[in-house]
Amino acid sequence: MQTRKKYIFLTFLASWLLLFFFGGDQLRRFAFFSGRKVEARRSWPRWTDRTLLRSFADPEELQRDGDPALLSPRERRAAWLSVYKTSRCRMETCFDFSRCERHGFKVFTYPQERGQPVSETYSKILSSIERSRYHTPNPEEACLFILSIDTLDRDHLSAQYVRNVDEKIRGFPLWNGGRNHLIFNLYSGTWPGYTGELGFDIGQAILAKASFDTQSFRPGFDISIPLFSKDHPQRGGDRGWLYQDSVPPKKKYLLVFKGKRYLTGIGSGTRNALHHIHNGKDIISLTTCKHGKDWEKHKDTRCDKDNVDYERFDYQELLHNSTFCIVPRGRRLGSFRFLEALQAACIPVLLSDGWELPFSEAIDWGKAAVVGSERLLLQIPSAVRCIHPERVLAFQQQTQFLWDAYFSSVDKIVHTTLEIIKDRLSPPRSRSRLLWNALPGGLLVLPDFSTHLGDFPFYYLQHGYSPSKKFTALIRVVSQAGSLSQPILRLIQAVSGSQYCAQIVVLWSCEKPPPPSGKWPQSAVPLTIIQGRRKLSDRFFPFEAIQTDAVLSLDEDTSLSTSEVDFAFSVWRSFPERIVGFPTQSHFWDPEQGRWGYTSKWTNELSIVLTAAAFYHRYYHSLFTEYLPAGLRELVDGLAACEDILMNVLVAAVTKLPPIKVTQRKQHKEGVAQPAECGDGAAGTPRPGQRSPPAPHSAPAKAKGTAGSRPFSRRQDCLNQLADWFGYMPLLSSQLRLDPVLYKDQVSVLRKKYPSLEKP
Repeated sequence: MQTRKKYIFLTFLASWLLLFFFGGDQLRRFAFFSGRKVEARRSWPRWTDRTLLRSFADPEELQRDGDPALLSPRERRAAWLSVYKTSRCRMETCFDFSRCERHGFKVFTYPQERGQPVSETYSKILSSIERSRYHTPNPEEACLFILSIDTLDRDHLSAQYVRNVDEKIRGFPLWNGGRNHLIFNLYSGTWPGYTGELGFDIGQAILAKASFDTQSFRPGFDISIPLFSKDHPQRGGDRGWLYQDSVPPKKKYLLVFKGKRYLTGIGSGTRNALHHIHNGKDIISLTTCKHGKDWEKHKDTRCDKDNVDYERFDYQELLHNSTFCIVPRGRRLGSFRFLEALQAACIPVLLSDGWELPFSEAIDWGKAAVVGSERLLLQIPSAVRCIHPERVLAFQQQTQFLWDAYFSSVDKIVHTTLEIIKDRLSPPRSRSRLLWNALPGGLLVLPDFSTHLGDFPFYYLQHGYSPSKKFTALIRVVSQAGSLSQPILRLIQAVSGSQYCAQIVVLWSCEKPPPPSGKWPQSAVPLTIIQGRRKLSDRFFPFEAIQTDAVLSLDEDTSLSTSEVDFAFSVWRSFPERIVGFPTQSHFWDPEQGRWGYTSKWTNELSIVLTAAAFYHRYYHSLFTEYLPAGLRELVDGLAACEDILMNVLVAAVTKLPPIKVTQRKQHKEGVAQPAECGDGAAGTPRPGQRSPPAPHSAPAKAKGTAGSRPFSRRQDCLNQLADWFGYMPLLSSQLRLDPVLYKDQVSVLRKKYPSLEKP
């Protein structure tokens, strides 16, 4: 027994000694490093070399936020839970994909309730959705639902705050706990904490929110949107300030900021420290205390001087003349100046820790903005000075692309939000980050068409692709007679003789059936007959029969030679993203009438290539049919001679480039649609051989009453309605015409590749 006690005692003693020598050492180390961490937090920042980076600010000034009521982590967690009362959602757990399988991605907006106030901004958002190609008036077809209740401003001190939202949404039979719902919000929380609280339970709804905090953001489910003002345009929008093909000179200022300085409360710490980087030369940082009702009660010793300096500089002038613009957080994480800097090509320097940047799921902000830290404010000047000039120009160009593609209007912000959600429904057919961050942008690249870059007309040069070496001729026929006319027989013979022609597709847009196959001429290429729906928009439908990249659009009475077709196709292969063709028209602004005019006068200016004889990429058929809303196609079908204008407007809006005119052997006249079709009195399709009169020499509006100006009046109406829908005039004028080498030069015919083009 004594021996057993002795062994137990020795075992206990040995265990204690092992714990002392090994465990005690670990405890001492833990205590040492814990003390160092506390010391590091207390004495931050600790620069590696104070002589190289001299601190102009008291470290305590950078650490405190100036808000006596700063929320603790527990309070922030409680505020987050008040918004997300359910578990953290993912698309797989909180979204019903089965609703989108039958009718595709359709969006239903709740009907407006009588007496329910709606802000101007939320009305714009609802209008953008209702005008989009995704909208459906039938909730049974909907994949996504949008509330009619205005949820943009959830600051209960605001006059636009809507009360009792919880009670209202629970009464909606379609609410279903928020499943498949999208909620928009610009302002959340209120003084003094400005938390993410919305004042109602969003349930399983997707939240599209400005000033999103990364801690409350649900990746792959929520969407961060930019903060924009009530004056943000519905559609179109102003263009960026960096014009195309212009290399900006070295700007006067390197880094600027002009804005409010909060004396107390959240966000005051960062803005109070901005004066430390101001040098009065190439770095301008101006703040003012004059805002709010009781700013004089909290004014400090700097306020009077700051207010005087603030008035010496114009904000717009600073934006124009600076390379970088500081975008610090305001009371909330986002601010209006973020979009203002993007538009001005002033590279944003973001000082808003924890901000989930707008559309970060799709946009690579590392190519357009400098993301800084509020705690490292003093390092910002040296950091931006180190950026190479070529890199600066790349940043500026990307700001202009992003502004124009996703942020210049409410329409684009809303449509980008919808497209990101749509991409989540089918990841294998979603857009890559490259498509979102390269011209022409994700909104104009349809993944349903293809996910391979080489199938689009925009990426040939960047990625070494080239369009196919053959084309498909699409001839639209509206002949009244059952037999084929001589012009179409000659046209088929000339086109089929081209070495680049792969096939001919005839779109038969007439109630009378097409002639039997034995009546059609024999050709060296396959000839396919497609029965159309007798609508003008049919000619731009993405027919499966068209397999080549290039489409040669033709009217049945177009007169072309094989040499003209060959040369035009060779030109198109060098410019596959543009329309290349023969008959041209132009638009102009009529200051007397205050509207756009249209003319076919033969001048040096051109902005429209008629699709009666034009090459373009087949992808534009998909854009025309699937990207444009049904309302625009109905406009084309209702207004005669409008479909080719819409196609030119669409291509110009996508590429920001004018069409190209090529050499033509003879003058091609424009076929103008008249209110008759196939002899049956139907509207919308021209009679064969019916031509437009010569262009009026006076302004189109003055000649509107004459019979000869009627077709031009219809085209002008079409042009102005399209400009109104797009929010601006996308068409661009050009004076370029491409001729073959040695065209009309006094040299031997044997040296010319297309000598027949010079024959009368």
